Amino acid sequence: MTATILFVDDEPDLEALILQKFRRQIRDGQLALIFARDGLEALESLEQNPHVDMVVSDINMPRMDGLSLLAKLQEAEEKKSTIIVSAYGDMSNIRTAMNRGAFDFLTKPIDFADLDATIEKTIRHVEMLREVRRRQMEAERAHASLSRFFSPEIARRLAADVEGDGMEVQWRDVATLFTDITGFTSLVETAPPQTLGELLNEYVGGMTEIVFAHEGTVAKIIGDAIQVLFNAPGDQPDYATRAVACAHALDAWAQDFSARWKARGVNFGATRIGAHAGPALVGNFGGNRFFDYTAYGDTINTAARLEAANKHLGTRICVSASVAEGAENFHGRPVGDLMLRGRSEPLRAFEPLPQAKFEAPATAQYAEAFAKMEAGDAAAMPAFAALVGMHADDPLAGFHLKRLLNGAKGARMQLE
Repeated sequence: MTATILFVDDEPDLEALILQKFRRQIRDGQLALIFARDGLEALESLEQNPHVDMVVSDINMPRMDGLSLLAKLQEAEEKKSTIIVSAYGDMSNIRTAMNRGAFDFLTKPIDFADLDATIEKTIRHVEMLREVRRRQMEAERAHASLSRFFSPEIARRLAADVEGDGMEVQWRDVATLFTDITGFTSLVETAPPQTLGELLNEYVGGMTEIVFAHEGTVAKIIGDAIQVLFNAPGDQPDYATRAVACAHALDAWAQDFSARWKARGVNFGATRIGAHAGPALVGNFGGNRFFDYTAYGDTINTAARLEAANKHLGTRICVSASVAEGAENFHGRPVGDLMLRGRSEPLRAFEPLPQAKFEAPATAQYAEAFAKMEAGDAAAMPAFAALVGMHADDPLAGFHLKRLLNGAKGARMQLE
């Protein structure tokens, strides 16, 4: 690399001395030297030679002095590393120059050995800054490209290419969401391909944007189903709170999406969401040729089964107690103790509710009826019947009433 240096000094003999001193480096292509006699001439020279690597400037010069030149150089988008030269007795100006961003200083009369060493040090600094900028630009380009395909956090880590930065397979405590659409298989079989493509792209795009807004990681998209992780790959101490907030936002967006497409004559089903929190094996399971950042384990399976439980319960969102208890200011109502496939112990589940619905009188009425049912009180059946009578659009209350009418007792239930 040839380093280009701009010397700014009004002494008439300096140019010849400098050229004589650095003749070998100039001959070998290590240095290229440019000269200016004051600050204004230096700025004009920099416009014509933007590739200049560093500036060596005197302070006392006509028209524009070195301190004024330094101020102009620091205002530029690409700041030039500047060495200030002044008399030893002018230390106040040298201190001012250093405070204004000068890289180093030299005193007059110039010791050429000191000048040589200072230039070498400055060139190393310039090369280091260029390498940092180059890597930053490469990382930004890589991140922009990867962000088209991966969650922002995964894209950032992949672009940084830092080994062992959370992408390796490891056990982590996570919160995970599963989403699915009712009746999607039938829609696939009946909708024209062009309509289906537009619909699914808009749906998945909108859902993933919401996940990214809550800083979640999209682990999988399989058709209409989406798996989301929180607290992976980066640490998110409030992962349960994020999961609940994200579930509410996804639910609201999906309902609006369904209504818009229904107005266009397409019967798009409801989106169901399940969430659970606990340990999972998380990392890249794609081998050497593919990238597949995802999670496995009982926590993941349970979240998927809670999503499926919505179909029986009549709910759209169903979360486990680990999510409800871990989320800050959780608003919701108990669903019951679910005996899910693959689990030997019942799992307490909840239906998260928006704050307005949670504070409505019907929620308190439901809580009273549920408490009676959980206690085995025979008054639970008329309590749920009264609730359904006033709120026929409450499918969860209707689900419990049907159970009780069929002879079930308590809050434990087996879901197929």
